[in-house]
Order: sequence, then C-alpha cells, then structure tokens
Amino acid sequence: MKKTPLYEVHIKLGGRMIDFGGWALPVQYTGIIEEHLAVREKAGLFDVSHMGEIIVEGPDAASYIQGIITNDITGLCIGQISYSPMCYHNGGVVDDLLVYKLNDEKFLIIVNASNTDKDYEWMKSNLAGNVLVENVSDKYAQLALQGPESESILQKLANIPLSDIKFYNFRENVNIGGITSIVSRTGYTGEDGFEIYVDSDKAEAMWNLVMEAGKDKGLVPAGLGARDTLRFEAALPLYGHELSPDITPLEVGLEKFVKLEKECDFIGKQALVEQKEKGLKRKLAGFKMIDRGLPRNGYDVEVNGEKIGYVTTGGFSPSLKLNIGLALISAEYAKKGTEIGINIRGKAVRAEVVKKPFYSKKYKK
Repeated sequence: MKKTPLYEVHIKLGGRMIDFGGWALPVQYTGIIEEHLAVREKAGLFDVSHMGEIIVEGPDAASYIQGIITNDITGLCIGQISYSPMCYHNGGVVDDLLVYKLNDEKFLIIVNASNTDKDYEWMKSNLAGNVLVENVSDKYAQLALQGPESESILQKLANIPLSDIKFYNFRENVNIGGITSIVSRTGYTGEDGFEIYVDSDKAEAMWNLVMEAGKDKGLVPAGLGARDTLRFEAALPLYGHELSPDITPLEVGLEKFVKLEKECDFIGKQALVEQKEKGLKRKLAGFKMIDRGLPRNGYDVEVNGEKIGYVTTGGFSPSLKLNIGLALISAEYAKKGTEIGINIRGKAVRAEVVKKPFYSKKYKK
C-alpha cells in the first residue's frame, strides 16, 4: 500500500489503518461517531494527502478544460474554484473534480485518489491545443480542517484574515505557522472549513501546528470513517457509489454542474442532452428506515417484490440518530413520501423516501 507523508503520525496517534484504494489510511482514531460529532460541533483534522493533483497549463488550458468537464469555467476568476463532473462520451462519469484557477493559463485540478492515474491518462488522451498536463500528486500533501471552529483555529497561524477567503475560493502563498501553503475554503463534510496544500515534506510540521493551535478548541484527528458519514449526511456524492462510468451526473442530481448550454461540445454532452430530453429513468433518492435495519451499499431496493434499484450508500447517521441511505432507483419512486423496501438478508425492510440532504450544510458563503 502507498503511504502518505503522515503515515507515522497516524500510527503514533493510534489510528486504525486500512487499505483505501491502495493507500494506508486511518479509518478512525478514537471512534467514528466521536470524531463525526467533533467535526459537527467543533473541529476535526483529516489527512487527505492521497487525493490527486494535476496541473493543466498553457495558452489553451481554459478551453481544453472546458472540453473535458461538464461545468462552465469561462466566468471563473483567479483564486476561485469550480466543482465539476468529467464524463465519458456515454455520459458516465470518469471522476468528479475541483478546478482551481491559478492564473489565466494555469489550473490545479484535484481528483479522487483511486482515480488519479486513470484521470491523468484520460486527460492526456484528450489533449487539445497548446496545453501541458502534469501529474504533480507526489509534490503535495493535503490536510482538511473541518468544523465550526476551523477558522478560529487556523487564524492563529495564518498571516492573512481568513474571513476574506469565501466559499470555493482559495489563496496561494499563505503563511501558516511559517509554512507556505495554498488555503481553500472547501471541504467534504457539510461544515465550514479549509483544505490546506503544502509541500509533502512539510506535512507533519503542518499537522502538528494545526493540532496544537486547536487543542483548546476541541480539535480532534479524524479518519476516513467520519469523513464518509459526514459527507453522506450532507448527501455529497462519492465516486464508486453515487458516481461511476455507469451513472450520469444528471441521474444523481448534479444538473447545476452540467452546463448543456455552454458553447463547446464537451465530452459526453450529446449523451447528456439526449438523456435530459428523453427524461430520467432513474434518480438518486434519500431515504430513512421505518423499520429496524441497517442499509448498506449494494442492497436491492424493492416495491411489491420488484427490484427498482439499489442502495449506493447507507448506514447510521450520528447527527440524526437514524438509519438512512441514498439509493439509485426508478424515477417514478423517487418522490418524497414514497414507501420502499430495502432487501436486508432476504427480507424487504420498510423505508421512506425523504428530502436530500439529510443534514443542512453549514458553509460560510
């Protein structure tokens, strides 16, 4: 397994290490629920150094990116970030990613860890114009500080007023406790927070600085388990669950990130236009369990004994104290209030379709 620059830190902290897409990462330290609630109420620090970073640079960088993503970055200013799916020709998803605009001819693309090599090859195979694409993942470490106390903790160390960084904006060359960093107001938890990019050899020093600054604010180290339950409550998609080569962004409710009206014929546009015109046959729905039972990824969803879809993510919600789930199901059953059955060990256990997200996001806009 690959190791992030913080591997030894996790071992010292008693992190329970697992194989996550080929990376050795902590699933938890003291407990998933405890870490989850700390992020909701105070703050948590995550090692997300496994995420991939790809530089796209050149005179045609912007137009090239426009041609491979579904969102529209023509109005993106320097220091702003855009979220977007990147699709295959059939409308299925290669990955979902973040586009950081460093300048008019240089962009930093953040991709999912397990997809980094695949994304890089896809981007190179679809090069257009005067553009250089470089995988720089080994050069970066990434820490995610998330929760309502995030700004007050990081401000102790930062040389700029962090309140100036708005949601989905970033600053380069921020001095954090003497370490030069990229700081963005982004995250994957539904809470306010920051993602901090530093040179790989500065990762441990940055981790220690932030943990020390947050010791009187209730900051805890948090693992992948809490990261998943937090994003799940906020109904944020996870590649391999809510997104895949067989699922389009329209089916999972990401239509606001799919700009079918933009002028260029981005990859997958025709398939997505046709899908929208014909109407969606399936949709991503949120549900809560009526009867006792814990839904899990891959469980069949049924109505009157007929399979209508499957659970993409399911489990216990620490914030709501409920068993909840996301499921990709026939569109006719995705309406709020519809009763469905989750097949758990051969038995259809009753559940009800509810509004997404389960947890109201607390972003600082």
